[in-house]
Amino acid sequence: MAISIRDYNPPNGNYNLYRYDVCFFSDTIHTTVTSDPVIAGEWISEVQFNHCVGPETPIVGLDVEWLPTFGRGPQNPTATLQLCTGNRCLIYQLIHSSYIPSVLATFLSDRNITFVGVGIGSDLQRLWSDYTIGGQATRRVELGKLAAYFYESTVWERAGLKTLATLVLRKEVEKPQNVTLSRWDARRLTAEQVQYACVDAFVSLQIGKALNACSYNSSS
Repeated sequence: MAISIRDYNPPNGNYNLYRYDVCFFSDTIHTTVTSDPVIAGEWISEVQFNHCVGPETPIVGLDVEWLPTFGRGPQNPTATLQLCTGNRCLIYQLIHSSYIPSVLATFLSDRNITFVGVGIGSDLQRLWSDYTIGGQATRRVELGKLAAYFYESTVWERAGLKTLATLVLRKEVEKPQNVTLSRWDARRLTAEQVQYACVDAFVSLQIGKALNACSYNSSS
């Protein structure tokens, strides 16, 4: 199977930390799911350290999920933030976190890091509106615009992640509607939700790397 997940957690484990391995074709992504700001902060601090000593300009795949709003009324707040770098992914359940660690705000505003995603501008606006993190301070690259620049065709500017994955990576990504519209505000996410969220961030990262996002001038 091209995409699968291994769940290492007991059925009745605590709500603060879960670990999974998500398999995406030949890659295995070690995935941490948590609502604990200390655990999330430690994950981010380790990534920052690895980026400081690493030879490459860092790229981070970024995505968010929230409980869809049906009908009129305000949108529900962002439930999860996904960050992916290398073969590691963090799914941080912001909506259940007791506070937002300062290291996350610092990380998102680090101009030496390029954050990539589909619809990343609106995702960062949501994060700023809901939690006062991200926003304009984040160095971001919209993958649709990057693909349009790379392939010299504006047809790709508004392409979704599934289309870009096929175009750039030659890999098919499924985005089942029952997961897209599921309860992202749940205390414990299902394995299907974890796989979906992780793959979105990881595929964003892989597309960004393949198209050399670090050298792209997002203002162009």
